[in-house]
Amino acid sequence: MGILKKNPFGHYLFFKKWLIRIFGVLSHRRYRGFNELHIEGSEIIKNLPGNNVLFVSNHQTYFADVTAMFHVFNAALSGRVDSIKNVGYLWQPKLNIYYVAAKETMNSGLLTRLMAYAGAVSVERTWREKGKEVQREVNPDDHKNIGTALQDGWVITFPQGTTKPFKPIRKGTAHIIKQYKPIVIPIVIDGFRRSFDKKGLRIRKKGILQSFQIKEPLVIDYDNETIEEIVEKLEYAIEQHPSFLKVIPREELEVMEELNKTRQWEY
Repeated sequence: MGILKKNPFGHYLFFKKWLIRIFGVLSHRRYRGFNELHIEGSEIIKNLPGNNVLFVSNHQTYFADVTAMFHVFNAALSGRVDSIKNVGYLWQPKLNIYYVAAKETMNSGLLTRLMAYAGAVSVERTWREKGKEVQREVNPDDHKNIGTALQDGWVITFPQGTTKPFKPIRKGTAHIIKQYKPIVIPIVIDGFRRSFDKKGLRIRKKGILQSFQIKEPLVIDYDNETIEEIVEKLEYAIEQHPSFLKVIPREELEVMEELNKTRQWEY
């Protein structure tokens, strides 16, 4: 890899590789040490094509969720099934993994700008800005940038657009699926909001069993299914349909109630 080689967004791959290595080493013990990440289904990762894959997941913290995905994906690609043992898998990371994130969040400081360089596709929220409700038209460049990322590699998105559980799936994700026809891989995570603070940067509690389940690709009729049908399919796939409220463990409900009181899980 040439030192001056860039990705479609103009980011130098050499610099990006070292950012992923450094952030990976610094964060590894957060999932294997202070806490334990239980992974299921990572054999699916090994068989995916190199591009046009969209990962959809529920969301519990700003950064700990997507960081765990970088670990799990790269570990799986290096032959580790359902394990992130030995962080050496990050020496040659997959450099065309992207994640969709709010532009406001990624521009909030030096650390987040560095994390954005490692793979963020920044988009403008259409419903919230600086803690206030807004109504804004979708920026067509945002969808175009996500399409560019899909053409180049894999994209991670959190279609609820918030870390608050059981919020509605935003239709923009369904529009992207219909337009670009990616392979859609659902991921369901748990334990992250008990482990970390809202941003996912500070360890909130140690000894938590975190779960990370990768599911089989969704079967989608891109041409004939409606936006509403795809949205509902996503809700069930990432276990954020209202019907799943009936099976939340008591401990999780207590954490949700605590965070709701302090408004710690709102963007």
